[in-house]
Amino acid sequence: MTLENSKKLFIVDTSVLLYDKSCIENFRGNDIVIPLVVLEELDRFKSREGILGENSRYFNRFLDELRNKGSLYDGIYLDELNSSIRIESNNCWKGLENLDSNSNDNLIIATANYLKKKLKIKNIYESIIVITKDINLRVKCDSVNIDANDYYADYEFLINKNIFLGINQIEVERNIINDLYNNKHIVLRKIPELTEVCENECIVLKSKDDSSSALTIRKFNSLVLAASKQDICKKTKLEAKNKEQIFALNLLLDENISLMTMTGVPGSGKTYLALMTALSEIEKEKKKRIIFTRPIQTVGKDIGFLPGSLSEKMAPWLSPIVDNFRNQFGDLTYFNMMMEKGIIDVAPLSYIRGRSFNDAIIIVDEAQNATVHELKTVITRTGKNSKIILLGDIEQVDLPYINKYSNGLTIVIEKLKNENLVGHIHFEKGYRSDLANIAAKLL
Repeated sequence: MTLENSKKLFIVDTSVLLYDKSCIENFRGNDIVIPLVVLEELDRFKSREGILGENSRYFNRFLDELRNKGSLYDGIYLDELNSSIRIESNNCWKGLENLDSNSNDNLIIATANYLKKKLKIKNIYESIIVITKDINLRVKCDSVNIDANDYYADYEFLINKNIFLGINQIEVERNIINDLYNNKHIVLRKIPELTEVCENECIVLKSKDDSSSALTIRKFNSLVLAASKQDICKKTKLEAKNKEQIFALNLLLDENISLMTMTGVPGSGKTYLALMTALSEIEKEKKKRIIFTRPIQTVGKDIGFLPGSLSEKMAPWLSPIVDNFRNQFGDLTYFNMMMEKGIIDVAPLSYIRGRSFNDAIIIVDEAQNATVHELKTVITRTGKNSKIILLGDIEQVDLPYINKYSNGLTIVIEKLKNENLVGHIHFEKGYRSDLANIAAKLL
């Protein structure tokens, strides 16, 4: 096994392997150690439904296949990655006497401590780093002078930039706005103020000379005048409350957009707009059914912990849909009828792999609580004549290893923002109640 002192040694935690089954490929050019206790933890996840079980089984098979190339105890060199990978069972508790030796996290720290003391003398690696998505484990490592980092592969590009909002505002000459209203569109090269604009990005043009303005959406090499509040109301009977909702409805009704993402504060209308436009498409027979899904629980839990049938288990997570039906129609008669006919279908993320949705609108609520790999699974279920809508508030992430940058919704928005099949809008204002707005802002 050839090692170079310019390499880093990464000690990989269970949380990383469960988060991204292909993480080893992202460590290319460096060497990898898997503490033996991590295999014990993976074994407990192998029978789970959903992505956690799938990733656990995948990585176990990956390690088993590596055994054909050599010994996991001695280390196996992967030519295609210029990396070695091995399992480490040794621990060193010197300097860690105050840590509970029965804790799996502390066993990982003791493994890192052993490698640090053993390899420091040999000067083999540039650095030895524990890679984990567990915040507390990173803090504990730092407390005992062991380097630790998050797994950044999915979202490192986001750390030093602003999150894409899907909407922008610029000032232009009055004649630009006049041309836009006369021709319904204007080519981008006529607006030098627009240096960068993504496909389907919503642009508010403000006149430098007076109070005139225009709502536009980028379509290929032009800015196209957005449908007005009145035109949208005629089509859908929905009355937009602000410019963000006007833009959102334009994108939701655009048949050329297959993936729509909406983020924003609670009560901003995300679920309502998604559901009502979906119902409008059903009534016009453009779509045949509505698929509703969302992450069921935080990492480590799944739908099986709740009693009853699948519908009964999903009932607590159907509440946003039920509430919107009740608010719009006064009771749940229409909702119950659509459920009985199968027009509304509930598809928990844990059970969605292998399915294919044609002629459907797929609504993924609370998408900020899914990893990018879970959202990739549901997005790739989208079949012919279907649209998928991802909803969430990236400021309210409930998963223990995920934040506003690393959650799946943020990553999907950023990575797909230049695609012509994708639209995004961020809502700044909520309409649930004055109290809800104050709480969202101050608490």
